[in-house]
Amino acid sequence: MPAAGPEAEEGGAAGEQAGPGPAKLCGYLQKLSGKGPLRGFRTRWFVFDPRRCYLYYFKGPQEALPLGHLDIASACFSYHQPEAAAAGDEAAAFEVHSPGGAVAVLKAATRQDMTYWLQELQQKRWEYCNNLDAAKRDSRTSPTPSDFSKGLVAKDNPDLSILSQNASAERARNILAVETSPTDLVGEQAASQPAPVQPSAINFSLKQWSTEIKNSMSSLRKGNNENRKSVFYTTEEWELLDPTPKELEESMTLEEKRKHLAEGNKGLTSSAFPFDFGRIPHKTRRPLKDMIGSTKSRNSSDSSPTEWCSGNGNKLVSELQLKYQSQQEELEKLKKDLLSQKELVRLLQQTVRSSQYDKYFTSRLCEGVPKDKLELLHQKDDQILGLNNQLEKLNLEKDSLQQEVKNLKCKVGELNEQLCMLMETIQAKDEVIMKLSRQLSECEDSTSSQSGAVNSSMATCANKELQELDRLKDNLQGYKTQNKFLNKEILELSALRRNAEAREREWQAKYTSLEAKLCQIESKYLILLQEMKTPVCSEEQSPAREVITQLLEDALKAETSEQPEQAFFKPHLVSEYDIYGFQTVPEDDDEEKLVAKSRALDLRSLSLSENREISAGVKWENYLASTMNREMMRCVELKNLIRSGIPHEHRSKMWKWCVNLHVKKFKDSTVPGYFQTLLQNALEKQNPASKQIELDLLRTLPNNKHYSSPTSEGIQKLRNVLLAFSWRNPDIGYCQGLNRLVAIALLYLEQEDAFWCLVTIVEVFMPRDYYTKTLLGSQVDQRVFKDLMSEKLPRLHAHFEQYKVDYTLITFNWFLVVFVDSVVSDILFKIWDSFLYEGPKVIFRFALALFKYKEEEILKLQDSMSIFKYLRYFTRTILDARAAVWLSLPVPGM
Repeated sequence: MPAAGPEAEEGGAAGEQAGPGPAKLCGYLQKLSGKGPLRGFRTRWFVFDPRRCYLYYFKGPQEALPLGHLDIASACFSYHQPEAAAAGDEAAAFEVHSPGGAVAVLKAATRQDMTYWLQELQQKRWEYCNNLDAAKRDSRTSPTPSDFSKGLVAKDNPDLSILSQNASAERARNILAVETSPTDLVGEQAASQPAPVQPSAINFSLKQWSTEIKNSMSSLRKGNNENRKSVFYTTEEWELLDPTPKELEESMTLEEKRKHLAEGNKGLTSSAFPFDFGRIPHKTRRPLKDMIGSTKSRNSSDSSPTEWCSGNGNKLVSELQLKYQSQQEELEKLKKDLLSQKELVRLLQQTVRSSQYDKYFTSRLCEGVPKDKLELLHQKDDQILGLNNQLEKLNLEKDSLQQEVKNLKCKVGELNEQLCMLMETIQAKDEVIMKLSRQLSECEDSTSSQSGAVNSSMATCANKELQELDRLKDNLQGYKTQNKFLNKEILELSALRRNAEAREREWQAKYTSLEAKLCQIESKYLILLQEMKTPVCSEEQSPAREVITQLLEDALKAETSEQPEQAFFKPHLVSEYDIYGFQTVPEDDDEEKLVAKSRALDLRSLSLSENREISAGVKWENYLASTMNREMMRCVELKNLIRSGIPHEHRSKMWKWCVNLHVKKFKDSTVPGYFQTLLQNALEKQNPASKQIELDLLRTLPNNKHYSSPTSEGIQKLRNVLLAFSWRNPDIGYCQGLNRLVAIALLYLEQEDAFWCLVTIVEVFMPRDYYTKTLLGSQVDQRVFKDLMSEKLPRLHAHFEQYKVDYTLITFNWFLVVFVDSVVSDILFKIWDSFLYEGPKVIFRFALALFKYKEEEILKLQDSMSIFKYLRYFTRTILDARAAVWLSLPVPGM
């Protein structure tokens, strides 16, 4: 199975990137879905999962749960080459044919994107199917290359015989390949862009109905507004126009009536002269649009009757204007006469007032008044009269200036009106000029079109032929590309079919070989049973002894792989090493070998029965598929999955995620390259722990092939991690037991991740003095475990107390190295799965579960020596990992 790429390096679309890898195949496509009138293309976010060769589709890039998936491994692809005239949206549509006749129609935004998707899906299918045998191998005999290829186990693949690729098929695929680069709608960067909108037929029709309804309502509103206009609001442009002669006459008549009424009401004694001149009629308002329209119609009309009417109208207007000017002149004359009469009246009034004043003084005040005072009074009176005269003159000047201002304003208004009229005239003339220019150009075109008609027709035909030629070239290129793609598709499907047939033949050969071997063993077993039931010879000459000896030799014989052409897989059931690198059969005495071989066969039987129940694997696949577009987080579902055991192919990813979850605060406070800096310091400077580390390297896991010799790959990595940790934590430096913790971590993690895993265990999970020289924290845990034993398993605890058996001598090592070298591999790694997620309480739970599992057998032992001897190896006899996990869960309060 190929490496899964970046989607396994992250919890979702916003997950943590963990290094360079192949580009993630994802992007926007439109999928044909729905039934009846609702059937149409809907935009979806597609993500390819290399683990299962599925193409998942989501509602959007941020969605967590997929709407469905397409099985690419067993699918074939096709598309139709449309004609150039019809090449539109359907030009980028292609079909994915699945087993059973199901057809999924997908459509890319452009033809370039469609070509890219097709070639990438072809390549992914080719890679997955060529490694299908490795993906379907049982996880116990051959470790599947995981989607997170880290650690020693993930790189180890000893039992897999790689099928040689067909060189001619590869060469033909390379020749027929069509290299195309994607657009912005393909790839992880497309998630930050808006989804392309492609309206379906139903959406388009609904939009049309909505538009028609809006237009109808708008026209109704417009009609109502035209029928009943508001006097307070209008959107038309208005301009001041001169009054017509009729309006002038009506205005003059109204002013005359108003003047007579004012004279009758005022009386004759008022000092203000109520003479009201004939006002200039107010200017009427007419829309500028109407005026321009009338001007255009007046200028654009060419018929003689219209010109005659226009001439008569102009004469009438000129006569009325002359009459109006004469009336204005008479009015000016009357105004001048009025002013002179006013001046005369004013002088007469002054004379009358002065004569009356003199008469008053002479008749009344002169009697008995001295002459000098009388003269003074005359002088003051003259001064007062002079000042009054000056005041009247100033008032007259003020009135004259105000009149001049009014006259100037009127002149300015008249000039503005003349300017507007001139602008309209210029506009009308411009329109006439444009019209004449168009007519002239039309005449010139009509004369030249007759001469160039033949040339234009020939040019049109030539253009059509060129367009047709370009269309045919485009169609030819499209058909060539389609032909190459379909040929490549046929070639790949043929090669995959041949590989499937070869796999079927290999499986048949393997089945035949195993069946023959089973028949031989069964035949010897029946002979042995018959001899044991009714012996026919003496004990020394009995054939049973020979059969037993032969069966033991066959069972302990080292298996050798057959020829590659005979079987694709090794036919034996138990290999020398398990998938974790641990030795399945020890190289000591024959009795130990026989027990170990029996135990390995029992484990194999359990694993085969577990593999038949695929519910756990499906749950893991569904959960990981749901985290493609979101970051993984702690939840009850994830806890239950981890407690049931992490699948081998996902363990590297999940362990790294759990470690990062616990040491995030430590990592955030360190600089980049922190681990390399610690390692460099430990190698360059004197380290007191280095000597003890070197002594314990080969004693760490001698039964694991990754640490069995000085040249093993795991030894150097183990040394680096322990040295770096001793430099980080000088208070601990190195403690026996840390090497085993690191060795287990390195099976699934790289050096730096294994270093942080050790930091998690020592500095986060365990108490402060757990791995110091005093081991005080470990001893405290043993006291706590004793209390739990007395509470949860009182019968067993009392049994130990009765025979004075100190079981903490056995459990002390369980807690110190988290069950390494104490239980079988399957149970060990399931314990570590829960331990890295939940913490040290898992150790207490599993320790209680192991004692609970063998409680009845221990209670049957009646002396301390046999009990202690049984406790030293009983955990290796527990093979059912599911039962051990199940027993570890119900303990309350843990």
